[in-house]
Amino acid sequence: MTTTDASSPIAVIDRVAVLLDAFREADRLTLSELARRTGFPRSSTHRMLLQLVRIGWIRRQGHAYELGMKMLELGSLAQHHDRVHQAALPVMHELHNATGLVVHLAVLDGPDALYLEKIGGRFTLSVPSRVGGRQPAYRTAIGKALLAGARIDAETVMPQPVVGPTPNSIGDPTRLRVELARIRDQSIAHDRDETTVGVSCVAAAIGDGKHTVGAISVCGPTKSMNSSALVAPVRMAALATWRHMAGSRALRPIPA
Repeated sequence: MTTTDASSPIAVIDRVAVLLDAFREADRLTLSELARRTGFPRSSTHRMLLQLVRIGWIRRQGHAYELGMKMLELGSLAQHHDRVHQAALPVMHELHNATGLVVHLAVLDGPDALYLEKIGGRFTLSVPSRVGGRQPAYRTAIGKALLAGARIDAETVMPQPVVGPTPNSIGDPTRLRVELARIRDQSIAHDRDETTVGVSCVAAAIGDGKHTVGAISVCGPTKSMNSSALVAPVRMAALATWRHMAGSRALRPIPA
């Protein structure tokens, strides 16, 4: 199968993108109008619309179609993430320059920490993270900071014991509950060899105690990293990012 095959995943995605793009110039379009604007056969246009309606990307109103709430939610979330990223990026560069360590920005996406940015140095390849990647939130410092800031119950993300990737990984809901309570009390989260042996991280939530829009962390080699000395710089970086966002609509918490 080639990428030009009409049934290939890439071809399907291309057609869906063209179909959704038709709504740039009109809020509501009929099947005939969509087929004419996209150049697709009426039958295949109808099949795509049925699937998009089913997953909530398109909504049908009588004989016309419009963007569904799922698309509006995704667009709003993307704009929000972009504001968090823009506010955090200069702060992250300062933190990296001051510490020489890998600096992350992440948001909570369901039970996971979703990485929006990673700024690294010589140690960056040793840290198993990437922009757009994700990790179970309970397994990382940045994820635990997000869970604590959003006041997510431990049992919600870990309903039963799990086996982690290292002997230091938190795998028990009771232990996670205690850990999240400590993080809320101290406004700082730690990860010592919990995701990868030899890697430790320190993280703080970006927020005001009521709203959490993301978190920042620094990561480095466990043997040489002074986690205690990093508490103040990481807290200040999170606070500076929050202040950059203050007064804007970006203060709304990101839905988990």
